[in-house]
Amino acid sequence: MFDLIPIESYTDVYYYVLLFIIIIASIYLFKYNLSDRSNTITIQILSVFLFGLAIYYMGTRQISGRYYGDMATYNRTFLKIQEEGQNAIPKKDYFFYYFMYLCTLIMSNKFFFAVCSFLYFLPIYIVSKVNFKKGSFYAILLLIGSFSYWAYGTNGIRNGLATSCFLLVFATNKKWLQGLILFLSIQLHSSMIIPTAAFLVAYFYKNPKHIIYGWLACIPISLIVGGPIQNLFAGLMEDDRTFYLTDGNINNDQFSSTGFRWDFVIYSASAVFAGWYYIFKKNFEDQRYNLIFGSYVIANAFWILVIKANFSNRFAYLSWFMMALVIIYPLLKQYLFEKNHQKILTYIMLAYFGFTFIMNVILS
Repeated sequence: MFDLIPIESYTDVYYYVLLFIIIIASIYLFKYNLSDRSNTITIQILSVFLFGLAIYYMGTRQISGRYYGDMATYNRTFLKIQEEGQNAIPKKDYFFYYFMYLCTLIMSNKFFFAVCSFLYFLPIYIVSKVNFKKGSFYAILLLIGSFSYWAYGTNGIRNGLATSCFLLVFATNKKWLQGLILFLSIQLHSSMIIPTAAFLVAYFYKNPKHIIYGWLACIPISLIVGGPIQNLFAGLMEDDRTFYLTDGNINNDQFSSTGFRWDFVIYSASAVFAGWYYIFKKNFEDQRYNLIFGSYVIANAFWILVIKANFSNRFAYLSWFMMALVIIYPLLKQYLFEKNHQKILTYIMLAYFGFTFIMNVILS
């Protein structure tokens, strides 16, 4: 639908529009209270652009394997199922592929990707609205401005839908509903077993200090015995994706080809530090936040253990999709910094998206 934008510039336009939205939002956040009418009107206007960007712009992109990786594979699978019916449904991640099958009965392949963009965004909207009410815009902005949000909405589509679905466990306290959400996320993409396990550990073990210690311990463990650990996990996980853990860099993937990525460990550590600071220095007490924080740290610890694996960014995303919530949740729930609270919130938003913009636009 946006044919005037060359496909080679399509992703950059997404980030430049987000940059514009976040700068305008930051200016008004600096000047006005969250509940001030001037700020409220501005946020309502910016929300229209934000929703259009996340759903319409992302959903109507051109179908391209060159620029969006796995999108071409999903497109071929869609067309094959459309032609051959249920016999062509892959024998894995059943919820996703049966959803695709139903879509082939009533829509085109292009409309399917638009629906996926909508379903990718919807849980983020729900989680933000349930938890933050008037401050939900800022949570949504940070979540879709995250480092890998665009990539998992246009490339790793199945994984993106699964992680987005998973976020819904932080929108309810009903155990049966949380269990259903976790089950559905795993059926969308089996790799969600990792954040699901992290969630369950954090749910039953409510000691964030010990969880942080465990995360720190994983760094020297990975440096010393990372290879054997990768082989151990590959043996325990009966899945065709375990070649990421055991094979060499068969795809010349730059992310993993440089070995232990200290830069991305530091990036992950920023959220660990933020959670530690909120909980132990600012005495922020919130059971749901402890669950979000614990789930993130435990899932990220798994990635650190297998950080040298090919495509380890795919394992990193199993925690990174929660990072924005870890960073912004306390800031939207409580005034932690008295008079300077909104300024600090603004600085954090700019720094968080600044990393995304630098990595995906300036250095890409």
